Amino acid sequence: MSMRGTEVYRHAAQGLRSTGRLRSIVLCVGVLVSSGFPPVSVHAIEVHPTAEQIQAALDRGKEAARRQSSPDTFYVRFGAIDELHSSGFMITKLGGLSVMATHMALRGILPGKIDVAQILEGQSMMVSTVIFGNVPNFALDSYMVFDQGGKTVKPVTVRFDGAANRSAVWPEHPRYKAKVVASFNYADFDPNAKTTITVFPANGGESSFSVDFSQIH
Repeated sequence: MSMRGTEVYRHAAQGLRSTGRLRSIVLCVGVLVSSGFPPVSVHAIEVHPTAEQIQAALDRGKEAARRQSSPDTFYVRFGAIDELHSSGFMITKLGGLSVMATHMALRGILPGKIDVAQILEGQSMMVSTVIFGNVPNFALDSYMVFDQGGKTVKPVTVRFDGAANRSAVWPEHPRYKAKVVASFNYADFDPNAKTTITVFPANGGESSFSVDFSQIH
């Protein structure tokens, strides 16, 4: 597993609680993993996915591995597609299941009940962005928020590159690129709303992205 894939997998599996709900999910997963549900369509960010949706996500990961596709196929991407403008991705619970299933299938193993339950019990969704600036420390102390119909949603954690990497056109502008990664509690935002994701570098400026959560597949 690559370093990037490992980081994503670890994040998708974090924030766990040893609760009765976790135990019930483990029992549910034990049934669905062995039964084989048909694929179902997924819309919006599923905070509490059904057994059918869970199985479909695992099946998509297994199929991706069979095709030798990259696990990051299941990231929800937004923003620019070139190397000189801001962009990003997020990982939903179902996306995290597919990412995990792909990684494991590429290694010839299947996700266990606990592996699946850990992702389903995650309390937050990761949003990772790449922004651009002209000094090495431009992303230091950056912040990220959601705006949903005038309501500002703050993250529970934010991480950023204190020292940015050179861009594809260095020493021309923009000279540097940096990651800003935040986690948002599912309980704090509407998983079906049109959302503006905004990153604020501490030294000024901002990068904004419009994402309709209801259209995420």
